[in-house]
Amino acid sequence: MIRNIVSLAITLFSLSVSAQDALTSKLYETYGQFKEPSLNDRRIKHSDIQPLIQKIKANPKFEVQKVGESIQGRDLHLISVGTGSENIFLWSQMHGDEPTATQAIFDILHFLDAPDFKEEKEVILSRLKLHFLPMVNPDGAETFQRRNALGIDINRDALRLQSPEGQVLKRIRDSLDASFGFNLHDQSKYYNAELTEKPATISYLATAYNYEKDINEVRANAMKVIVYMNKIIQNYAPGQVGRYSDDFEPRAFGDNIAKWGTSLILIESGGYTNDPEKQEIRKLNYVSILSALYTIAKGNYKDIPVEDYEKIPHNDRQLFDLKIENATYELLGKDYIIDLGIFRNEVDLNGHDDFYYRGSVGDQGDLSTFYGYETFDATGYKIVPPKMATTSNIAKPLVLLKEGVAYVKTALPEKKAFTEAPLFLVDQDFELRPFGLWPGANPTFFLEKDGKLTHAVINGSLLDLSRPIEEQHFGNGLIFR
Repeated sequence: MIRNIVSLAITLFSLSVSAQDALTSKLYETYGQFKEPSLNDRRIKHSDIQPLIQKIKANPKFEVQKVGESIQGRDLHLISVGTGSENIFLWSQMHGDEPTATQAIFDILHFLDAPDFKEEKEVILSRLKLHFLPMVNPDGAETFQRRNALGIDINRDALRLQSPEGQVLKRIRDSLDASFGFNLHDQSKYYNAELTEKPATISYLATAYNYEKDINEVRANAMKVIVYMNKIIQNYAPGQVGRYSDDFEPRAFGDNIAKWGTSLILIESGGYTNDPEKQEIRKLNYVSILSALYTIAKGNYKDIPVEDYEKIPHNDRQLFDLKIENATYELLGKDYIIDLGIFRNEVDLNGHDDFYYRGSVGDQGDLSTFYGYETFDATGYKIVPPKMATTSNIAKPLVLLKEGVAYVKTALPEKKAFTEAPLFLVDQDFELRPFGLWPGANPTFFLEKDGKLTHAVINGSLLDLSRPIEEQHFGNGLIFR
């Protein structure tokens, strides 16, 4: 008899999960209908979301409250929707340079307002009341930096509460006494799922509430929902989920909110191949958060084995933008075989609304335990230093690159630090330094095989000299004065 009851419970749970899988697929397929079109770049600011908030405020379906101001006087708004008795609190951009989930929140709000998915939304909104704080740190967002105007990390201010933004977050948490909290962040794109070459596109954490990392019912519920969200992401980014470190941080909001009784789900948006503006990751946030809200509303997350949380691989940090393996590097007349791990670092432009790349060697030597978004096996290839030439014609850069030229003396555009051409533009007084590779150096050189230049690495981007430049992914060259 008991065996039959257990079997029935497993069958009902499997049917419930299958139904939610169908919902997830529909959410993914129809995402374009609900995506907020005005937020397509990562460097969004407070002024970008104000028209959206005012439009939502005019909609009787939503409640919009001003709940405080940042240090520099920018309004903080809480957007609420639903009639349920269970409060769910979601907040984003506690760090000003982590906006992926902020964009996803406005996509979710569009979804909740649309006539589609009527039955599923009825389940969510009749059982839950959702509260969104889309941009906790608008001053940091203004300059696309992690910290607020006081220069502190708001996520390390849960005890002292010196920042007005942190005070708002604490006050809302206490007033709602939410059963679940979604703490939405971005992490470095150089995290990978442990022992794999795959980026940790999404990482999760059910935060610990003490140094012992004990698991009570509050934390266990967060773990169960995370297990479900992981299952969803695996459909669209298989193997690209990591589990963030659960070392207890007594100053952090997530850890303390878990201690205060809210099941805390940390979501970190990492990297995804050829997605520099994180728009695919934004979509994954949208799908997984909505699916999580649905399983919370239904209550069927409670049947998920908490042990499955430990099966999610840990986050590791073993990724480069470009990894070149087994290249021959000549130094002082002797050949060495080295690997190169290369980063393409973003440099903000004035106004903090766009960026350019400045490449650097992250590491070199034996990098056999590291991975790359792009990996090139340079066995049999020799690293060749770049040359410099003088010309006013840079319209056909491939011609210059095939000759081993990467630096060009030419007329320089005013007030510009980079060029779309795969070259370094320099003034007439520029002198090319002796070539060398070391961590921190800009990776600009050529690869030669059987006496022929086959590839160029320009500012950290690899170019195949047998193919048209416009068909290849390239960041930018640099301008030196």
